[in-house]
Amino acid sequence: MPADPSQVLDALVASGHEVGGAVAVVRDGVVEVDHGAGTRAASMPWTADTLVMTYSVAKPFAALAFLDVVGDGALVLDQPVASVWPAYGCRGKEATTMRHLLSHQAGLPSFPEAAQDLRYDDRNALVGLLAEAAPDHDPGAGVAEHALTYGHLLDEVVRRATGETLDQRLAALAAAAGWDLHLRVGADDLPRVATMVEPEGTWRSDYLEDPRWGPALSRPPGLLDADVLNSADFRMTPFPAVALHARAVSLASFYDDVTRPGGFVAERLGGDLWQAYVSPAVTGHDRVLDRTVTWTLGFQLSRDGGREELGMGGAGGCSAWAEPGQYGAAYVTRQLGSHDRGEAVWEAVAARFGAPPSDS
Repeated sequence: MPADPSQVLDALVASGHEVGGAVAVVRDGVVEVDHGAGTRAASMPWTADTLVMTYSVAKPFAALAFLDVVGDGALVLDQPVASVWPAYGCRGKEATTMRHLLSHQAGLPSFPEAAQDLRYDDRNALVGLLAEAAPDHDPGAGVAEHALTYGHLLDEVVRRATGETLDQRLAALAAAAGWDLHLRVGADDLPRVATMVEPEGTWRSDYLEDPRWGPALSRPPGLLDADVLNSADFRMTPFPAVALHARAVSLASFYDDVTRPGGFVAERLGGDLWQAYVSPAVTGHDRVLDRTVTWTLGFQLSRDGGREELGMGGAGGCSAWAEPGQYGAAYVTRQLGSHDRGEAVWEAVAARFGAPPSDS
């Protein structure tokens, strides 16, 4: 029998490769795995209600909140961004559409250099820099993950179109669906957020010194700093490209649902918009990830080990994904670092719950 994902996580903790984390698998609405191990802070054991900051695992949820506004009729996918945000329509960005924002084709994968002097919570100044910026390429003519800018772009459009914020819209969706997922942590939930731990070595400097990732993740500064991530101020500040705080089982439940035609997400968005959410929007060489990527309007869609997968990983090591029609799964960790631990968990989940791999 394939290795049990819970045992794989326990082994990672026992070996010292994992400080604290959780794995979950949901299939057809049934929780097959919901297991935590290690600690959530110092000597405090991991508990079933522990929330973890997941970095870019946030992006599909920022996109979902935006698409929910589209579903309400307040926005249209091929509508110019400048039609609701006039200041954005300058310096080659005039033709940028909502679809370009959602699929990482807007040409603003990094905040401008001036963001190096701003705090992460200076939302208005950061949004102003995006409005003034020239894109790295013509909108729609290239692909580059909008590492930190994604959420601010979507949030500003939603604010202008509805008066709501992106985190408010997701909070309403999460409450309706029963997901313990937060783009902004409320004061009552702060005690159950896991303390992030930075590994020894060069994890942070490897990102900051990289010519692709450095600009994308260092502006504004501090978002690779565990002291910042662990502050109540950060946890309570919406930074929707990366600041999703989540339980593994809620991520897995979402991913089990999102690929199903009769699921909560499909019914909420409607058939055409749901298909746009989970189907390929663009395939190209991503200039930040430095590899060929297929983006939907929120997810990466890939074939890995012969299996089709829809999902998103984060810089700290967390990931969540679905094999469409098979299961939804997630691995979350409070130990910042590479994806080697997540890959071990993925292998166990795929072997036990996934469709047989194909050679095609």
